[in-house]
Amino acid sequence: MLEFLKPKSAQELLPENQIDPTYKKLRFQVFMGIFIGYASYYLVRKNFSLIMPNLLEEGYTKSELGWVLSAISIAYGLSKFLMGNVSDRSNSKIFLTLGLVLTASTMMLMGFIPLFTSSVTIMFIVLFINGWFQGMGWPACGRTMVHWYSINERGTKMSIWNVAHNVGGGLIGPLAILGLAIFNDWHSALYFPALVALVIAVLVYFLMRDTPQSCGLPPIEKWRNDYPEEYNENTFEKELSGRDIFFKYVFKNKFLWYIAFANAFIYLIRYGVLDWAPTYLKEVRHFDLSESGWAYFLYEYAGIPGTLLAGWISDKVFGGRRAPTSILYMIFVTLAIVFYWKSESLLVINISLIALGFLIYGPVMLIGVHALDLVPKKAAGTAAGLTGLFGYMGGALFANIAMGYIVQHYSWNAGFKILIGASIISILLLTLTWRSKKTSSNGENI
Repeated sequence: MLEFLKPKSAQELLPENQIDPTYKKLRFQVFMGIFIGYASYYLVRKNFSLIMPNLLEEGYTKSELGWVLSAISIAYGLSKFLMGNVSDRSNSKIFLTLGLVLTASTMMLMGFIPLFTSSVTIMFIVLFINGWFQGMGWPACGRTMVHWYSINERGTKMSIWNVAHNVGGGLIGPLAILGLAIFNDWHSALYFPALVALVIAVLVYFLMRDTPQSCGLPPIEKWRNDYPEEYNENTFEKELSGRDIFFKYVFKNKFLWYIAFANAFIYLIRYGVLDWAPTYLKEVRHFDLSESGWAYFLYEYAGIPGTLLAGWISDKVFGGRRAPTSILYMIFVTLAIVFYWKSESLLVINISLIALGFLIYGPVMLIGVHALDLVPKKAAGTAAGLTGLFGYMGGALFANIAMGYIVQHYSWNAGFKILIGASIISILLLTLTWRSKKTSSNGENI
């Protein structure tokens, strides 16, 4: 472990009369840090999808661009898992900020330097590097969340935090439009959001903190008097080795594997719709760049109320169980895909796309929360990384490569049938985790 990445050591406790106001202040400050920081990661993640119509006009095929797009999914899936383990043993303040600076820098260079969009191979390499740095974001935020928010408030709090990616992802469209207006260059869809992200990284650094103990505060469970069953401070607050995290708490957890496989199919839908929406809307529905950009915006921002509602339902209606809410959402996702596919009305198409955005991000968020619930807090990044590995290496990768191939060689109809099948399979897998809720300090499900 590099010295500057190591977790900040615990400090002497603050005087009793300072603990409560300091905790409240820093909880809000840290939450804003991970919210703004994670939103900014999305400013430089999916920009490539917006320039795909321009690259098609330059002679690239859908299959080639699907392979290029897959680089982000491959790198992000691997990085979220492997860097998640590094994150579990790192200072979240440094880890989150560093990843944002690095991923924004790669996207900025891709936009500024024509060589980086001159061939399939070069574009694949640059997006792979970008995707690897992207994998540093979620684990750092997950580590922060489990240290600053206790388990019985986590579903609601994480649903609020999780809309950060809708905020960031939705802003890509308007920022691309603004960049085009300022620079009159379609490459600005890459470098303009990257410049914005680099500026925001400075703010994130000053907002973030590592753990409560590093700020002279007690563990969150003690401050809120909200202890998981079998809570033991020495066990829960002890930094774990990479081996223990992998083999004791992650690989042996069957419920974690169930939600990881389900995540693959949910991500296939998420990115099968999102990544190909600009191309589908232009080719089949004849939207221009501006219309596609705003449709992209509406899809992402519709996820905000949907995600908030999902977190609330899982906490308040199902008592902290995440699977029932995810299943309910995925049933309606299936119906929305059918309307998006079959309708001839532009109004219904837009409403269906909004409905998909509203619905799909609920299960995406809840699987992340579920992963955190199933392991001790010091293994949070790795557990979430495993579900991310399946989501990106399975679902998103298939959405990038196979969807491009299927649409080009068969039809858009075949692509939509794949999405519907994925939705049904995800529902079946989620039913296997219907009653799973929390984990003990020994990694046993309770």
